[in-house]
Amino acid sequence: MVRVRFAPSPTGNVHVGSLRTALYNYLFAKQNDGTFLLRLEDTDRTRYQEGSVENLLNALYTTGVVPDEGLQLVDGKPVENGEYGPYIQSERLDIYNKYIQQLIDEGKAYYCFCSKERLTQLREEQKKAGETPRYDGHCRNLSPEEVQKRIANGDPYVIRLKLPENTDITFNDVVRGKITINTKEMDDQVLIKEDGFPTYHFAVVIDDHLMKITHVIRGEEWLPSTPKHVYLYQCFGWQPPTFVHLSNILNEDHKKLSKRQGDVAVGDFLAKGYLPEALVNFLALLGWSPEDDQEIFSLEELEKAFDIHRISNSGAVFDREKLNWMNGQYIKKASVDTIVDGIQPFLEKAGMIQTDSESDKTVWLEKVAELLRDRIDYFAQAPEQLAQILDDDYQIDTSDEAQDILNAETVPILCSALDEKMTAADQWNAAYIQKDIIKAIQKEHKQEKIKGKALYMPIRLILTGSMHGPDLALIMDVLGKDVCLSRLHHYTAQLKEEK
Repeated sequence: MVRVRFAPSPTGNVHVGSLRTALYNYLFAKQNDGTFLLRLEDTDRTRYQEGSVENLLNALYTTGVVPDEGLQLVDGKPVENGEYGPYIQSERLDIYNKYIQQLIDEGKAYYCFCSKERLTQLREEQKKAGETPRYDGHCRNLSPEEVQKRIANGDPYVIRLKLPENTDITFNDVVRGKITINTKEMDDQVLIKEDGFPTYHFAVVIDDHLMKITHVIRGEEWLPSTPKHVYLYQCFGWQPPTFVHLSNILNEDHKKLSKRQGDVAVGDFLAKGYLPEALVNFLALLGWSPEDDQEIFSLEELEKAFDIHRISNSGAVFDREKLNWMNGQYIKKASVDTIVDGIQPFLEKAGMIQTDSESDKTVWLEKVAELLRDRIDYFAQAPEQLAQILDDDYQIDTSDEAQDILNAETVPILCSALDEKMTAADQWNAAYIQKDIIKAIQKEHKQEKIKGKALYMPIRLILTGSMHGPDLALIMDVLGKDVCLSRLHHYTAQLKEEK
């Protein structure tokens, strides 16, 4: 049975690259009727940030990448569920101590008492000599008596992996194929730190084995460390999992995605009003390609289409324009309620809600939602787009085409009819405007041929300044009767002045 895990560190907001890793693990598990578990790698206590666990779980649950086992969110609080726990590394120290003692007893790991100053000096000397910085094995062959004496003296120490000399370590990666690295290029990795906590490299092997992980799907930054992990599996006589290393997500300059060039945290995008399902869809295609040209996928469709063998071995560029386009496609197809929920906080923050009555507010927001459906790529754009429509200081298009439309002989007749119909209107909504104002003018002025472009274009230019835009009746509905009359009167007054 397939068992995969996502094992982040609680060091801050969830990076979009981390969400992609979680997503690929999730999709692979779902496709194979397997289990996707969430484990917390919190052994580096210096990098722990308060609130990170909640942030992580909220990001996963909001985007639908929900773990089947391990750390989960229940009633808004983190809990651990499953038979292979604890799922938080800092709660597993007794387990790690058992296995590190086994390695020491078998001569596969050793105590190292080298000071940080010595190690720093060693690295600097190696760099000056053009060598790859690596531990020189200074404590590798200390006698058991010397080790016990120094421990008894309270000398600080770490425990290192004792790599075999000049030995090839080979493993297969689903994305990159067969990889072989000689131990001459490797370091006697620290397994237990001075504070007694295991390093990632030790804990990850113990945890993955005990939790019966079959496939390790993670970022390519862990690729150089994988031979050490493979050797640890050999030390314990365990079967290593199948490795799948994902290429980095890149900025547009083809360097690793960095917040120096914009948002990179999942929370940043959600806070701007990107739809979770659109973000997931976009991330799925960063490094994986379907068999056909389909670009819009629901999570359920991704579960069926995902193929681990179609993951690319080259980096994928995080194209923000493509994300905006894709999110815009989701907004176009979203329910009115979804759009209302998305735009409301942004409009409230901008002070643009036009009524205090909850029922009136709901009706108005539904109209605005329909108006903005095709005009925004994400919900944070709503105030700016709505402001362009509501702005009474708008300028009428001065292009030759627009002016030709406004200079037509039928425009004064149209303005007079529009004034009459709007003034007499005893109700105001898009359906009424379309039928009892716009269509009524067309019907009553067949002789003057006020229809089609000659009908809609002048009204739109006069009331909004633009030749194109959302549904005209809907715009007039959102603007309101008084504003529409005011804009019409302002325009006709200007015409009189010009004459």
